[in-house]
Amino acid sequence: MLQSKIFHSDNPDSLKVKALKWANSFDTACYFDSNNYSDPYSAFDVLIAAGVESDIIAKSGGHSFEQLQQFLDQHKAFIPGFLSYDLKNETEQLESNNPDHLHFPELYFFVPLHLILIKGTQVSIYSESIESVWNSINNIKIPPYSTKIFYGEIKSRFSRREYINTVQQLQKHIHQGDIYEVNFCQEFYSENAGFNPIKAFTQLNKISPTPFSSFFKSNNQYIISATPERFLSRRGNKLISQPIKGTSSRSLNPIEDENQKKYLLSNEKELSENVMIVDLVRNDLTKSAKPGTVHVEELFGIYSFKQVHQMISTVVCEAAEGLSNSEIISNTFPMGSMTGAPKIKVMQLAEQYERSRRGVYSGAVGYFSPEGDFDFNVVIRTLLYNAKSRYLSFQVGSAITFNSDPEKEYEECILKAQAINEVLSHKKPR
Repeated sequence: MLQSKIFHSDNPDSLKVKALKWANSFDTACYFDSNNYSDPYSAFDVLIAAGVESDIIAKSGGHSFEQLQQFLDQHKAFIPGFLSYDLKNETEQLESNNPDHLHFPELYFFVPLHLILIKGTQVSIYSESIESVWNSINNIKIPPYSTKIFYGEIKSRFSRREYINTVQQLQKHIHQGDIYEVNFCQEFYSENAGFNPIKAFTQLNKISPTPFSSFFKSNNQYIISATPERFLSRRGNKLISQPIKGTSSRSLNPIEDENQKKYLLSNEKELSENVMIVDLVRNDLTKSAKPGTVHVEELFGIYSFKQVHQMISTVVCEAAEGLSNSEIISNTFPMGSMTGAPKIKVMQLAEQYERSRRGVYSGAVGYFSPEGDFDFNVVIRTLLYNAKSRYLSFQVGSAITFNSDPEKEYEECILKAQAINEVLSHKKPR
């Protein structure tokens, strides 16, 4: 058990920047930032973990969720990590045959040597060298902002016309009754990319601050995320899932911006998408719930972020007795908002029509707490980078339904990638 001590900071925003740079000096580290969004289920403003006491890494083809639970049983601590979308092949009889250019593991979690929790001005440090950690962070010097974040050329696996043609092919499956909705994703990438992950995350978090922003470093592999979506959380005996379906752009004009929110609430296509995924999530949660406890806490909630408005629903239940945390997660994995309905068939079609292995994209990043709680996001609006191969990637997806306009679906993908493209175009933060 690590020792702990509480400090107070007069300038927590500056401390966060210094702590992020300090953590990045370790081979393995993570930084989770809620960006001060009000959320009844968040336990802290920022979690920072650095250094490895013990870890678990799972490649494809194993019993990853069982191995994860054994690891959790052995270590009662804050344990951050990530889950790859392709763990679907362990929860269902599925395969991932599309090219994998990033080579992240299917699952990685670690017990940190140093843990920092920030809430307001209070800074809690858990470590065997508390004073050294505190002094090291405060002695960090932050250099002037540099625009040297990315060098390279961004390419797409789909041209605009190819994307639209593929959406039309997927709609044929909907017309035939094979599926109701499918989340179809496309990859943007850069080979031999020059990239500064820490500056990219700092820039992205300024351009697009979201409740589940995360920076995750595991040796040469980086996850840099501005995701607004919660996959699954446990608070005591309560399970919470908050799928996002429904996106509209923001406007600097207050009247137009309000009209964009009204558009979401009146658009039949957006509403039907949300309802279908809510039903799917309810079904997934039933596998882990006490009978009769699954219910929708909020339907069609409109939440505004710096780049977009999102329609978010909240589905909750009481956890059934006797289930481990890894079983609860595997019962709902991967998240319905990134698959569609019916779940198995749409995952098969996504594999057929997409051109890249999803990997960590549309997987989850989060943590387990010593008390048995957990909180995981959905990996969207995210840059993935393999520093060894110098391969940079980000994917965007859109929910395809019977009423989808393929041209508009493509435009929605570009809207979702706006903040990332701004980071990569070297623009200074606003």
